[in-house]
Amino acid sequence: MITITVEQSWARIEAWLAQHAAISHGLLRPPALPEDIAAAELRLGVAFPSDLRESLLRHDGVQLQDGTLTLGYYGPLSGVEDIVHSTEFLRGIGSDVAEDEADLDEEERDQYAYWPHERLLITLGIGWQSSDGLFLVSRPGPHHGRVGRYFDEDSPSFTAWPTLRHVLADFATSLENGSIFNGRTPLAVDGRLIWDDDRTTIPDPVSPLGLAAEAVEPRVPPAAEPAPPLSRPDGLYAVLTVGTFGAPPGQAPPVQPDLVFAAGVPPEELLDRLGSVPATAGPRSREQARLSAASPWAAYRPMVRAGRCGERWSYVTQEGGDAQFGRPEVLRRLSRGTRVVKLAKQGPEVRVTVVEYGAERSEGARRIDSPREDYVTGPGGREWQRAGVDPWPGSTAAYTRLLADLATEYGITWDPRSEGDGPVLSALLLPVLDDLQPARHPVSLIRGDFDLGGLVDRTPPERLRSATAAQLARLASETAIDTYPEIARALERIHRNEPVDLSADGALDLRMRTLAAEARAARGLLDAARHQPDPAPVTAADLGAWAMRDAGAGALREFLLLPLPTAAATVLSRRLSVRWRDDLAADLAADVAV
Repeated sequence: MITITVEQSWARIEAWLAQHAAISHGLLRPPALPEDIAAAELRLGVAFPSDLRESLLRHDGVQLQDGTLTLGYYGPLSGVEDIVHSTEFLRGIGSDVAEDEADLDEEERDQYAYWPHERLLITLGIGWQSSDGLFLVSRPGPHHGRVGRYFDEDSPSFTAWPTLRHVLADFATSLENGSIFNGRTPLAVDGRLIWDDDRTTIPDPVSPLGLAAEAVEPRVPPAAEPAPPLSRPDGLYAVLTVGTFGAPPGQAPPVQPDLVFAAGVPPEELLDRLGSVPATAGPRSREQARLSAASPWAAYRPMVRAGRCGERWSYVTQEGGDAQFGRPEVLRRLSRGTRVVKLAKQGPEVRVTVVEYGAERSEGARRIDSPREDYVTGPGGREWQRAGVDPWPGSTAAYTRLLADLATEYGITWDPRSEGDGPVLSALLLPVLDDLQPARHPVSLIRGDFDLGGLVDRTPPERLRSATAAQLARLASETAIDTYPEIARALERIHRNEPVDLSADGALDLRMRTLAAEARAARGLLDAARHQPDPAPVTAADLGAWAMRDAGAGALREFLLLPLPTAAATVLSRRLSVRWRDDLAADLAADVAV
């Protein structure tokens, strides 16, 4: 078996740095003095493993400044002084638990102890301080020189590297081949060694919406027939009734859902404005809507019900899924060409919001906060929570009072008792997209080191747009969203510098909303599976793929709607290939050639 020495690995590392990253090469410190290493061993009361001693005699760590050599997430290599400081610092922290670890044998100390005396931290981690990094075991024995990892506030663990010699050999190979080292890829950019993530995604993720389309919507079972009388030996009859064991005394809490009222808009149009899925539309009771919304058939899409309340007004309530009525983009769509009034209750707060023609009317707003009243104070000042009572009776009363005020002020007559639980028009929603927020600060560095601000300043707008469009096309290919015809057509029109239709409820808008719904449903399925014995029908890889497709579509949307520097920052930040810088340089050069 060929053994690569520390000297050989350092020679390879130095050669690569000298050729590709001269600044990082210049920040390697000169060799440590043998007497300094001996003094450190004496002070710490340990003998340094031979690989560590040989590495320090080649370079006493690195100079800590921009461009310094780092081992990816493990940070820069420590010099002798750093090793002494870090080790003493961590020993001090470990002394707090030393008594609890006194009975551990040597094997158990290596596996479970916080910071054994013989452990040496040999890198400075991501933050360039003694909070995380790689460590070596200096104790003589079978684990001498073994390499472990330590991260702040986490238990230390061992790596697959048996010695520092193997770490340096793998690092040299990673530099020479541009291959992954501890999950990241080394790159030479402007004379500096940097690290970036080369991400991939599975090509055909399982579609949660496809699974939902194959599922059957559950139905509320019909009410049970009254139980027949049972004869008793004495000739009398008894009637069995079914109740709820342990149910709190008193009446059920009043039905007080979040509501949006719209003037002059029929229920069917209200659902359309919310983004209803036509195939799911139909009459449902409140109980049925809630049952359906909680089922796989819904795929975590919101469920709403809509009806009329008087001659001029319609109403809509939400019965499941992520809350929609607090979103400004939703209220803006609902109030298109009309007035909407929202009545919402959340715990102690009841709020009325009025929006006309897309703009909120501050003078129509009302907000009431109520104290919590389900706690009582007992002897000695101890508090007790009362069961089966309304925690915020004040907000319950305020909801009723504000609903009455809406009848007086706007002529809205909605009575939860008369609305009851009868079937009204309902549907699942394909939620509208969030509003895009413009950047609050000028675009500068992205992905940690790339000076996009400088590129924007020195690049003509048309050339920057053309290069960003090319990068967007590459991102679309990486995330596979260019396989959707709506997105493929948009990319082609962008390439030809033609306008792209992104109107509300248009084909491209619906595709983007569908991708967002796929990602939301995949996340919901995985979260739910954590509390269930059976595995989720999707995997983490499926979620990752849908999240990346959603992010890619979001980058396209920003390119179409936001200023170019902001859109360019998003497109470049979301590129999956670690070679995106080379791609960008080629795209800029190609534009100059044309």
